[in-house]
Parts: sequence; structure tokens; C-alpha cells
Amino acid sequence: MINEYYILRQGQNEGPYSHTELMDMGIQTTDFILSPIADGLQQAADLHEFQEYFKSIGIYIPSPTNVASFWWRLLAYFIDYALLYIGIILIAAVAGILSRFTSILPHHISSESALLALVTGMIFYHSSFETTTMKGSIGKTICKLVVVDAFGERLTFGRALSRNFSKILSGLLCGLGFLTILWNPMRQGWHDQIAKTYIVRKS
Repeated sequence: MINEYYILRQGQNEGPYSHTELMDMGIQTTDFILSPIADGLQQAADLHEFQEYFKSIGIYIPSPTNVASFWWRLLAYFIDYALLYIGIILIAAVAGILSRFTSILPHHISSESALLALVTGMIFYHSSFETTTMKGSIGKTICKLVVVDAFGERLTFGRALSRNFSKILSGLLCGLGFLTILWNPMRQGWHDQIAKTYIVRKS
């Protein structure tokens, strides 16, 4: 039967189950499944017939056909940059007022301190959004992009932080680490490869 699936539980193959029964059981991408149309035990993430099920529950498993191109990622970056720029202007305006009429803030902030604050803010902005159910920044959400691990799952804060700190490395050598997205088969920059993450286009 086409629906004779087995699932590995505690070292034993349990089943047979139908395709629908396995989905009703809430299988995970990391579960090992013996499919009647595949050879040997494979993780559910690697079985084509479960891809639509995982999408329906918000899990987008990266593959060469759905990873986001350099240009979609660049568009998302410009949207985020515009939002952050507006936010920084508002914060600077408030800070200027406070420093002028109170002693809460210093009257002069060095360019080095401002740059450090900007870089730190961007790292934590992206890291925080990547660990939410949005799985990505506001710009990525607008562009229907999600940042995921190899199994299409949401990132932990530690992995998201590692990914975004590694962008500093990607920015070296005239941004070569970002440009690798253009020719990498899975559209990964150096920071994606370090953190083992992927950006997937949902549609």
C-alpha cells in the first residue's frame, strides 16, 4: 500500500500508518520515516510528500528551489535600513532635546559611539525578530522571507545572534561575504554558513 509508512520510535519501527495519520500525529522534521516510495529511513524533512504539510504549519524547509535570491534579500535590507534610519532620527531628536534642556545625556556624542550604537542596535534588531514567529525582520516579512535552520525551524536567540554578529565578517573585503549569495547554491552568505542558516521565500 502507498500509505504504509513506519516511524522510528525508541529504536523500533512503529506502524504501518497512512500519510494522513502521520500528519495527524504531528510529526517533526527530524523524525525518521520509512516511506513506501523512498529507500530506507529518512528524516521527514527530506520526504517530498510532507513538504506541503510542513509549510501549512509554518515550517519552510530550505532547498535550492525556494531559497531567497540576493536581490530579494537586498530589497528586504533596504526596507529595514529605511525603518531603522527613521527610528534613529526620532531617537536622535529626542536625545538632542534632552541634552539641550537637561543633564540626562551628554551634549556631545562621539561618532565612534554613535557607530557602535548603530551596529549593536542592528544586530539585536535582526536577532530579536528572527527568533519570533515572524522568523525575520520587518523588511523580510514584507518580502515574504523567513530565516530558518536546515530543518526549516525558527532560530534560537543564540544562533540568531551568532548569525548577525558574523555579518561583520561578511562585510570585510568589500562585502565579499555578502556577494557570495550570488553564486552559492543555497544562496548563503558567510554569516549564513557560519550559523548554518538559510533565508527562504515563502511564496
